[in-house]
Amino acid sequence: MNQELVNLLKSSVALWIIGVSSVLAVAVAVERLVALWRFGDKARALADAVTRALYRGDIEDARAQCERSGSPAADVFLAGLVAAAPGAPASGRPPRTATPEKVIAAVERQRAQLGLKLRSNLWILATVGATAPFIGLFGTVVGIMSAFRSMAASGHGGFAVVAAGISEALITTAAGIAVAIEAVVLYNFWNTHVAKLSLQFRLLAEEYLELLKEALPGWNAAVAQPGQPGQPVQPARPGGRGQEVA
Repeated sequence: MNQELVNLLKSSVALWIIGVSSVLAVAVAVERLVALWRFGDKARALADAVTRALYRGDIEDARAQCERSGSPAADVFLAGLVAAAPGAPASGRPPRTATPEKVIAAVERQRAQLGLKLRSNLWILATVGATAPFIGLFGTVVGIMSAFRSMAASGHGGFAVVAAGISEALITTAAGIAVAIEAVVLYNFWNTHVAKLSLQFRLLAEEYLELLKEALPGWNAAVAQPGQPGQPVQPARPGGRGQEVA
C-alpha cells in the first residue's frame, strides 16, 4: 500500500495540490493565531491608558501611548486624537477646525480598516474549503481514465484489471474531502472569533468616542452652537415671536 501511495504521489498532480492546500490552510490558521493573540486584552489595556491620560488632560501622553503601543487598535485611538486636535493653517487655507463629525468619521474609517486586517487571509481558508473536493474529484477522474487506458493497452478486460487503478485514484477524492473539512472547520472558527473581536472593539470605540466628548475641550461647544439646528426656542408670546434662548 505504501508503494502504491508513493507511485500515486509521483503521478498525481492533484494530490500534490491538495497537500499544498492543506499546509497552506494550517499556515493561515497559525498566522491568525499569532496576529490575534490577546488582541482584546491589548486593546482594552491601551484604552485604559489613553483614558487615564485624557482624564488628566494630557493629550500628548495619550498620543504617545498610542504611538508606542503594538496593538492594532492603536491606529483607531490615534485617529480620534489627531482629528480632534485643531490643525495649523495651510498656505492659502484657513486653519482646520475639529468637529465631532470629523472625529467620528476618522475613528470609523480606522475601525473599518482594522476589521479588514482582522479578516486578513481568511479568504484562503474559504477557497481551500470550497475547491479541495473538486480538485480531489478531478484527480480521481484522471486516475480512472488512466486505468481504463491501461486496460485497453493490455488487451485484457474485467474489473480486476482496473480495480487497483481505481482504488488508487479514489485516494485523491478522499484526500480532497479531508482537506476541505480541515479548511472549513478552521474558517468557521476564525470567522466567528473575528466577528466576536469586531463587536467587542466596536463597543470599545463607542466608549472611546464618549470619553473624547467629555475630555476634549471645545467638543460640546462644537456640538451645539447658537443658531444651529437643535437650539431650543422659547414659545411664542401673545403678540410676539419666539426668541432663541440666550
